[in-house]
Amino acid sequence: MDALTAQTQVMAAAGEELNPLLPHLIEIPLALIVFGILLFGVKKYVVPNFEATYNARTKAIEGGLAAAETKQAEADAKLAELEQQLADARHEAARIREEAREQGATIIAEMREQAQTEAARIVEHGKTQIEAERQQAVTSLRAEVGTLATTLAGRIVGESLDDDARQSRVVERFLADLEAGTPAQN
Repeated sequence: MDALTAQTQVMAAAGEELNPLLPHLIEIPLALIVFGILLFGVKKYVVPNFEATYNARTKAIEGGLAAAETKQAEADAKLAELEQQLADARHEAARIREEAREQGATIIAEMREQAQTEAARIVEHGKTQIEAERQQAVTSLRAEVGTLATTLAGRIVGESLDDDARQSRVVERFLADLEAGTPAQN
């Protein structure tokens, strides 16, 4: 500080006033030397670290982009595969529905055929049963008509027709006349 005060006093004595905008002459070379050392330190130590960080970040970004493109290609391939599987599944489902529809139609046709066969069997059984009942009724009626005819004939003739052979002949003749539609002569 002594030097500065001395210089200020010298300038003041000379009649010059200090200009705060103009540097002192001694500060210029000193500032250039400090700036050079600072520039050398930044260039030697800081810039290589920035360059290395920049290069690492660039490689990471490029690697990330390449990985993203690879993943995108894999995703697209997987999507295409899934779409193909979905299309195959839809086709298979349609085929299964068509088979089920055909099987249903076949089952319905078989059931109709079985129902018609069963209905025909039931009708035939009913006809057979009706015929058997009719035969039974005819036999029963013949026996009753025979009994009534012999009783009536016995009353008309005035003698008993209890003899089985005679009764049988009279009944047969009476029934034959009835079926022929002609009245009995005896």
